[in-house]
Amino acid sequence: MPEVKEKKITAKDYASDQDVKWCPGCGDYSILKQVQSVCAELALKKDETVFISGIGCSSRFPYYMDTYGMHSIHGRGPAFVMGLKTARPELNVWMITGDGDSMSIGGNHFIHLLRRNVDVNVLLFNNQIYGLTKGQYSPTSEKGKVTKSTPYGSIDHPFNPLSLAMGAEATFVARTMDRDPKHMRPILIEGEKHRGTSLIEIYQNCNIFNDGAFFPFTEKATKADNTIFIEHGKALVFGAEGEKAIVLDGFTPKVVSISDIAEADLWIHDKYDRVKASILTRFFDDPREEGALPRPFGIFYQENRSVYEEGVTAQVERHIEEKGSPNLDTLLEGPNTWTIK
Repeated sequence: MPEVKEKKITAKDYASDQDVKWCPGCGDYSILKQVQSVCAELALKKDETVFISGIGCSSRFPYYMDTYGMHSIHGRGPAFVMGLKTARPELNVWMITGDGDSMSIGGNHFIHLLRRNVDVNVLLFNNQIYGLTKGQYSPTSEKGKVTKSTPYGSIDHPFNPLSLAMGAEATFVARTMDRDPKHMRPILIEGEKHRGTSLIEIYQNCNIFNDGAFFPFTEKATKADNTIFIEHGKALVFGAEGEKAIVLDGFTPKVVSISDIAEADLWIHDKYDRVKASILTRFFDDPREEGALPRPFGIFYQENRSVYEEGVTAQVERHIEEKGSPNLDTLLEGPNTWTIK
């Protein structure tokens, strides 16, 4: 008999039969394609993979994946993924969220997901605007942003999602962008492989309500001077010709000409160094300002730490071993009950 070749898994195998209903030109299309490609490359089992979202344009994502999924409620995606992964730790769970969904109404859930270190993948689509509700400013919109809800310009100081994540003790913190799929793909793969909560912020262009918000970091004419791609074990070098570098003066980062600095004095990125990773997340200057630091992209920080669901499972198994299967009514009653005669 002729040998039957096994069918190669492709990105199309993870695409659902639903029409994708994002605005033409939306950055979400690029992210969707890369996620489907990564699922194929890693050969993730569709019946063991789940995508859960909150509310927003990005949160339509589960409809377009031929896996299990749920479109939950505004800001509450973390509660759903924590519950699912704790009950079914063998599943591969992804959370899709936006800057409005996770940084505003869902902020409390978001930080506790990170600190608990549940083994899930979080993709934070950041377009610095509320797109689904038609263009109000969001928690990540820059100060002075004129929108339908801030006609005289926003007076709010914007959230820095990665600094927030570091403060919440996240174990995997990264940033990429929709217009650089070659950079996004390996970041997604590393995030999926990480054991614990992987947070990947993705700069995503909303071409209808906030077009060009990230153009200084994505357009050919400005990208080289405004971005720095960080890699573990490599120097922080940037510029069109790699002519600039970042050094630390104490704890203060400075831009220098690479020709004026000794190689030993260059800042070498160490993704396991929490202090330096925290400094990197503070590279958050407006690129239009003189002396602005370049915006970093890559894996800022990674840490090996116990995952939440394994701790829960261990507790349950220990209880069964010592006291037998728990009775829900007894657990709810607790020890402090009495009978009135």
